[in-house]
Amino acid sequence: MFDALMISRADGVVTTRLEQVDPAALPEGDVTVEIDHSSLNYKDALAMTRGAPVVRQFPMIPGIDLAGRVLHSDDPVHRPGDRVLATGWGLGERHWGGLARMARLPGRWLLPQPAGLTARQAMGIGTAGFTAMLCVMALEDGGLTPASGPVIVNGAGGGVGGMAIMLLAQLGYQVAAVTGRPQLHAYLTGLGAAEVLPRDTLSPTGKALETARWAGGIDVVGGEALATMCTSIQYGGTVAACGLAGGLTLPLTVAPFILRGIRLQGIDSVMCPRPRRMTAWTRLARDIDPMRLESMLHDAPLADAIGIAPRILAGHIRGRTVINMG
Repeated sequence: MFDALMISRADGVVTTRLEQVDPAALPEGDVTVEIDHSSLNYKDALAMTRGAPVVRQFPMIPGIDLAGRVLHSDDPVHRPGDRVLATGWGLGERHWGGLARMARLPGRWLLPQPAGLTARQAMGIGTAGFTAMLCVMALEDGGLTPASGPVIVNGAGGGVGGMAIMLLAQLGYQVAAVTGRPQLHAYLTGLGAAEVLPRDTLSPTGKALETARWAGGIDVVGGEALATMCTSIQYGGTVAACGLAGGLTLPLTVAPFILRGIRLQGIDSVMCPRPRRMTAWTRLARDIDPMRLESMLHDAPLADAIGIAPRILAGHIRGRTVINMG
Protein backbone atom coordinates (compact mmCIF):
# COMPACT_ATOMS: atom_id res chain seq x y z
CA MET A 1 0.00 0.00 0.00
CA PHE A 2 1.18 3.54 -0.71
CA ASP A 3 0.07 7.05 0.24
CA ALA A 4 -1.80 9.12 -2.35
CA LEU A 5 -4.11 12.08 -2.59
CA MET A 6 -7.38 10.86 -4.04
CA ILE A 7 -10.06 13.07 -5.56
CA SER A 8 -13.57 11.59 -5.43
CA ARG A 9 -16.99 12.87 -6.45
CA ALA A 10 -20.28 11.79 -4.92
CA ASP A 11 -23.65 13.48 -5.45
CA GLY A 12 -21.88 16.34 -7.20
CA VAL A 13 -19.56 17.02 -4.24
CA VAL A 14 -15.80 16.80 -4.83
CA THR A 15 -13.54 15.74 -1.97
CA THR A 16 -9.78 15.19 -1.74
CA ARG A 17 -8.33 12.92 0.93
CA LEU A 18 -5.01 11.32 1.77
CA GLU A 19 -5.57 7.59 1.31
CA GLN A 20 -3.74 4.28 1.23
CA VAL A 21 -3.86 2.76 -2.26
CA ASP A 22 -3.14 -0.79 -3.39
CA PRO A 23 -0.48 -0.87 -6.17
CA ALA A 24 -2.74 -3.34 -8.01
CA ALA A 25 -5.18 -0.46 -8.54
CA LEU A 26 -2.69 1.62 -10.54
CA PRO A 27 -3.75 2.32 -14.14
CA GLU A 28 -2.23 0.60 -17.14
CA GLY A 29 1.30 1.50 -18.17
CA ASP A 30 4.58 -0.16 -18.91
CA VAL A 31 6.70 1.64 -16.28
CA THR A 32 6.15 1.79 -12.51
CA VAL A 33 7.85 4.69 -10.71
CA GLU A 34 8.52 5.23 -7.02
CA ILE A 35 7.97 8.98 -6.68
CA ASP A 36 10.43 11.04 -4.63
CA HIS A 37 9.07 14.51 -5.35
CA SER A 38 6.16 16.17 -7.08
CA SER A 39 4.91 19.74 -7.16
CA LEU A 40 1.67 21.58 -6.54
CA ASN A 41 0.55 23.61 -9.54
CA TYR A 42 -2.41 25.92 -10.12
CA LYS A 43 -4.04 23.17 -12.19
CA ASP A 44 -3.55 20.68 -9.35
CA ALA A 45 -5.12 23.12 -6.90
CA LEU A 46 -8.14 23.52 -9.19
CA ALA A 47 -8.49 19.76 -9.48
CA MET A 48 -8.27 19.21 -5.71
CA THR A 49 -10.76 21.90 -4.74
CA ARG A 50 -13.23 21.89 -7.64
CA GLY A 51 -12.63 18.78 -9.71
CA ALA A 52 -14.04 20.03 -13.02
CA PRO A 53 -12.94 21.12 -15.51
CA VAL A 54 -9.48 19.67 -14.81
CA VAL A 55 -10.42 16.16 -13.70
CA ARG A 56 -11.97 14.15 -16.52
CA GLN A 57 -12.74 10.98 -14.54
CA PHE A 58 -13.08 9.96 -10.90
CA PRO A 59 -11.50 8.80 -8.68
CA MET A 60 -8.29 10.61 -9.63
CA ILE A 61 -4.86 11.07 -8.09
CA PRO A 62 -3.87 14.68 -8.93
CA GLY A 63 -0.39 15.86 -9.79
CA ILE A 64 0.74 16.93 -13.26
CA ASP A 65 4.43 16.52 -12.33
CA LEU A 66 6.47 13.67 -10.87
CA ALA A 67 10.09 12.66 -10.41
CA GLY A 68 11.45 9.43 -9.03
CA ARG A 69 13.05 6.07 -9.61
CA VAL A 70 11.93 3.30 -11.96
CA LEU A 71 10.79 0.23 -10.01
CA HIS A 72 9.63 -1.93 -12.91
CA SER A 73 9.72 -1.45 -16.66
CA ASP A 74 8.48 -3.27 -19.74
CA ASP A 75 9.80 -0.38 -21.84
CA PRO A 76 13.29 -0.99 -23.27
CA VAL A 77 14.18 2.69 -22.86
CA HIS A 78 13.82 2.67 -19.07
CA ARG A 79 15.45 0.27 -16.62
CA PRO A 80 14.87 -0.31 -12.89
CA GLY A 81 16.83 2.25 -10.91
CA ASP A 82 16.76 4.94 -13.62
CA ARG A 83 15.98 8.46 -12.42
CA VAL A 84 13.08 9.86 -14.45
CA LEU A 85 10.53 12.67 -14.56
CA ALA A 86 7.22 13.34 -16.24
CA THR A 87 5.03 16.39 -16.79
CA GLY A 88 1.75 16.79 -18.63
CA TRP A 89 0.34 14.06 -20.90
CA GLY A 90 -2.94 14.10 -18.92
CA LEU A 91 -1.35 13.19 -15.58
CA GLY A 92 -3.74 14.21 -12.81
CA GLU A 93 -6.49 14.78 -15.38
CA ARG A 94 -7.13 11.52 -17.26
CA HIS A 95 -4.40 9.35 -15.76
CA TRP A 96 -3.45 9.01 -12.07
CA GLY A 97 -0.78 11.57 -11.38
CA GLY A 98 2.19 12.44 -9.25
CA LEU A 99 0.77 13.40 -5.83
CA ALA A 100 1.36 9.88 -4.60
CA ARG A 101 4.22 7.62 -3.59
CA MET A 102 3.86 5.49 -6.72
CA ALA A 103 2.71 5.82 -10.34
CA ARG A 104 2.35 3.59 -13.37
CA LEU A 105 2.40 5.22 -16.79
CA PRO A 106 3.49 4.77 -20.41
CA GLY A 107 7.25 4.86 -20.79
CA ARG A 108 7.03 7.36 -23.66
CA TRP A 109 5.79 9.95 -21.15
CA LEU A 110 8.99 9.70 -19.13
CA LEU A 111 12.22 11.62 -19.61
CA PRO A 112 15.56 10.92 -17.97
CA GLN A 113 16.21 13.24 -15.06
CA PRO A 114 18.62 15.82 -16.53
CA ALA A 115 22.23 15.62 -15.36
CA GLY A 116 22.97 18.33 -12.86
CA LEU A 117 19.46 18.47 -11.40
CA THR A 118 18.24 16.70 -8.29
CA ALA A 119 14.69 15.32 -8.19
CA ARG A 120 13.74 18.20 -5.89
CA GLN A 121 15.16 20.78 -8.29
CA ALA A 122 13.48 19.09 -11.24
CA MET A 123 10.11 19.34 -9.49
CA GLY A 124 10.89 22.87 -8.36
CA ILE A 125 11.13 23.60 -12.07
CA GLY A 126 8.29 21.24 -13.03
CA THR A 127 5.57 22.15 -15.48
CA ALA A 128 5.99 25.85 -14.60
CA GLY A 129 9.64 25.97 -15.56
CA PHE A 130 9.12 23.69 -18.55
CA THR A 131 6.35 25.99 -19.81
CA ALA A 132 8.50 29.06 -19.18
CA MET A 133 11.34 27.54 -21.20
CA LEU A 134 8.96 26.74 -24.05
CA CYS A 135 7.94 30.41 -23.98
CA VAL A 136 11.55 31.55 -24.09
CA MET A 137 12.26 29.18 -26.97
CA ALA A 138 9.23 30.57 -28.84
CA LEU A 139 10.56 34.12 -28.45
CA GLU A 140 13.94 32.97 -29.73
CA ASP A 141 12.27 31.21 -32.67
CA GLY A 142 10.78 34.60 -33.51
CA GLY A 143 14.26 36.12 -33.68
CA LEU A 144 14.44 37.68 -30.21
CA THR A 145 17.89 38.27 -28.71
CA PRO A 146 18.98 40.31 -25.67
CA ALA A 147 19.96 43.07 -28.10
CA SER A 148 16.37 43.30 -29.38
CA GLY A 149 15.17 45.21 -26.32
CA PRO A 150 13.25 44.65 -23.08
CA VAL A 151 10.86 41.76 -22.54
CA ILE A 152 7.67 41.99 -20.49
CA VAL A 153 6.41 39.10 -18.33
CA ASN A 154 2.84 39.19 -17.02
CA GLY A 155 1.73 37.14 -14.01
CA ALA A 156 5.20 37.46 -12.54
CA GLY A 157 4.29 36.26 -9.06
CA GLY A 158 3.29 32.79 -10.19
CA GLY A 159 5.45 29.81 -11.00
CA VAL A 160 5.58 30.26 -14.78
CA GLY A 161 6.12 34.01 -14.54
CA GLY A 162 8.88 33.70 -11.95
CA MET A 163 10.63 30.98 -13.94
CA ALA A 164 10.40 33.07 -17.12
CA ILE A 165 11.96 36.07 -15.38
CA MET A 166 14.77 33.94 -14.01
CA LEU A 167 15.52 32.30 -17.36
CA LEU A 168 15.38 35.52 -19.37
CA ALA A 169 17.60 37.36 -16.89
CA GLN A 170 20.11 34.50 -16.90
CA LEU A 171 20.21 34.70 -20.71
CA GLY A 172 20.97 38.42 -20.60
CA TYR A 173 17.56 39.98 -21.27
CA GLN A 174 16.22 43.11 -19.60
CA VAL A 175 12.97 41.96 -18.01
CA ALA A 176 9.96 43.96 -16.89
CA ALA A 177 7.79 42.01 -14.43
CA VAL A 178 4.06 42.79 -14.16
CA THR A 179 2.25 41.78 -10.98
CA GLY A 180 -0.78 42.73 -8.92
CA ARG A 181 1.20 42.12 -5.71
CA PRO A 182 3.55 45.05 -5.07
CA GLN A 183 4.87 43.28 -1.96
CA LEU A 184 6.74 40.93 -4.31
CA HIS A 185 9.04 43.69 -5.60
CA ALA A 186 12.16 42.47 -3.80
CA TYR A 187 11.43 38.84 -4.68
CA LEU A 188 11.02 39.60 -8.39
CA THR A 189 14.12 41.77 -8.62
CA GLY A 190 15.95 38.95 -6.87
CA LEU A 191 14.87 36.65 -9.70
CA GLY A 192 16.38 39.10 -12.17
CA ALA A 193 13.63 41.59 -13.08
CA ALA A 194 15.06 44.97 -14.07
CA GLU A 195 11.78 46.67 -13.16
CA VAL A 196 8.49 45.69 -11.52
CA LEU A 197 5.31 47.20 -12.95
CA PRO A 198 1.76 47.26 -11.56
CA ARG A 199 -1.00 45.14 -13.06
CA ASP A 200 -2.71 48.17 -14.62
CA THR A 201 0.28 48.51 -16.96
CA LEU A 202 -1.66 46.08 -19.15
CA SER A 203 -5.13 47.50 -18.57
CA PRO A 204 -7.04 48.14 -21.82
CA THR A 205 -7.25 51.70 -23.14
CA GLY A 206 -9.39 51.05 -26.18
CA LYS A 207 -6.55 51.84 -28.60
CA ALA A 208 -5.77 49.52 -31.47
CA LEU A 209 -2.06 50.18 -30.93
CA GLU A 210 -0.19 51.30 -27.82
CA THR A 211 3.33 52.70 -27.66
CA ALA A 212 5.71 49.98 -28.83
CA ARG A 213 7.66 49.38 -25.60
CA TRP A 214 8.63 45.71 -25.61
CA ALA A 215 10.66 43.54 -27.97
CA GLY A 216 8.75 40.48 -26.75
CA GLY A 217 6.41 39.28 -24.07
CA ILE A 218 5.33 36.26 -22.06
CA ASP A 219 1.76 36.17 -20.77
CA VAL A 220 0.24 33.65 -18.37
CA VAL A 221 -3.03 35.55 -17.83
CA GLY A 222 -4.85 35.87 -21.15
CA GLY A 223 -7.88 38.07 -21.74
CA GLU A 224 -7.53 41.85 -21.81
CA ALA A 225 -3.99 41.80 -20.43
CA LEU A 226 -2.77 39.63 -23.31
CA ALA A 227 -4.56 41.86 -25.81
CA THR A 228 -2.92 44.99 -24.39
CA MET A 229 0.48 43.29 -24.39
CA CYS A 230 0.10 42.53 -28.10
CA THR A 231 -0.65 46.18 -28.85
CA SER A 232 2.54 47.23 -27.01
CA ILE A 233 5.06 45.01 -28.83
CA GLN A 234 7.72 46.46 -31.09
CA TYR A 235 7.81 45.78 -34.82
CA GLY A 236 8.46 42.12 -35.58
CA GLY A 237 8.27 41.04 -31.93
CA THR A 238 6.73 37.90 -30.47
CA VAL A 239 4.33 37.22 -27.59
CA ALA A 240 4.17 33.74 -26.05
CA ALA A 241 0.79 33.00 -24.44
CA CYS A 242 0.38 30.10 -22.02
CA GLY A 243 -2.43 30.91 -19.56
CA LEU A 244 -6.08 31.89 -19.24
CA ALA A 245 -6.63 33.01 -15.66
CA GLY A 246 -7.79 36.38 -17.00
CA GLY A 247 -10.29 34.89 -19.44
CA LEU A 248 -10.63 32.93 -22.66
CA THR A 249 -11.64 35.83 -24.88
CA LEU A 250 -9.09 38.02 -26.65
CA PRO A 251 -10.47 41.53 -27.37
CA LEU A 252 -7.94 42.49 -30.02
CA THR A 253 -7.84 44.00 -33.51
CA VAL A 254 -5.59 42.82 -36.31
CA ALA A 255 -3.59 46.08 -36.13
CA PRO A 256 -0.55 44.72 -34.23
CA PHE A 257 -0.25 41.85 -36.69
CA ILE A 258 -0.59 43.71 -40.00
CA LEU A 259 0.95 47.06 -39.01
CA ARG A 260 3.78 45.85 -36.75
CA GLY A 261 4.15 42.29 -37.97
CA ILE A 262 4.08 40.78 -34.51
CA ARG A 263 3.66 37.08 -33.77
CA LEU A 264 1.36 35.58 -31.12
CA GLN A 265 2.57 32.08 -30.29
CA GLY A 266 0.48 29.75 -28.19
CA ILE A 267 2.34 27.45 -25.79
CA ASP A 268 1.11 23.98 -24.83
CA SER A 269 3.16 22.01 -22.34
CA VAL A 270 0.76 19.06 -21.94
CA MET A 271 1.11 17.34 -25.32
CA CYS A 272 4.43 18.89 -26.34
CA PRO A 273 6.34 16.39 -28.52
CA ARG A 274 9.17 14.46 -26.91
CA PRO A 275 12.06 15.98 -28.96
CA ARG A 276 11.12 19.52 -27.95
CA ARG A 277 10.66 18.35 -24.34
CA MET A 278 14.16 16.95 -24.38
CA THR A 279 15.55 20.20 -25.76
CA ALA A 280 13.70 22.28 -23.17
CA TRP A 281 14.84 20.15 -20.22
CA THR A 282 18.44 20.11 -21.46
CA ARG A 283 18.35 23.89 -21.53
CA LEU A 284 16.66 24.12 -18.15
CA ALA A 285 19.44 22.10 -16.58
CA ARG A 286 21.97 24.41 -18.25
CA ASP A 287 20.31 27.82 -17.89
CA ILE A 288 18.66 27.70 -14.45
CA ASP A 289 20.49 29.61 -11.72
CA PRO A 290 20.42 27.24 -8.70
CA MET A 291 20.46 30.06 -6.15
CA ARG A 292 17.60 31.93 -7.80
CA LEU A 293 15.69 28.67 -8.18
CA GLU A 294 16.10 28.00 -4.47
CA SER A 295 14.59 31.41 -3.67
CA MET A 296 11.39 30.33 -5.46
CA LEU A 297 10.88 27.01 -3.70
CA HIS A 298 8.68 26.02 -0.76
CA ASP A 299 8.81 22.45 0.52
CA ALA A 300 5.85 20.57 1.95
CA PRO A 301 4.91 16.96 2.74
CA LEU A 302 2.13 15.24 0.82
CA ALA A 303 -0.31 15.57 3.73
CA ASP A 304 -0.05 19.39 3.63
CA ALA A 305 -0.97 19.69 -0.06
CA ILE A 306 -4.72 19.72 0.61
CA GLY A 307 -4.41 22.80 2.81
CA ILE A 308 -2.03 24.60 0.43
CA ALA A 309 -4.23 24.22 -2.66
CA PRO A 310 -6.81 26.91 -1.73
CA ARG A 311 -3.98 29.34 -0.93
CA ILE A 312 -2.55 28.84 -4.41
CA LEU A 313 -5.92 29.62 -5.98
CA ALA A 314 -6.25 32.74 -3.81
CA GLY A 315 -2.85 34.01 -4.96
CA HIS A 316 -1.31 33.73 -1.50
CA ILE A 317 1.59 31.51 -2.60
CA ARG A 318 4.48 32.87 -4.63
CA GLY A 319 6.95 30.75 -6.54
CA ARG A 320 6.83 26.97 -6.50
CA THR A 321 5.63 24.39 -3.98
CA VAL A 322 7.62 21.15 -4.01
CA ILE A 323 5.97 18.08 -2.48
CA ASN A 324 8.41 15.71 -0.77
CA MET A 325 7.11 12.15 -0.61
CA GLY A 326 9.69 11.08 1.96
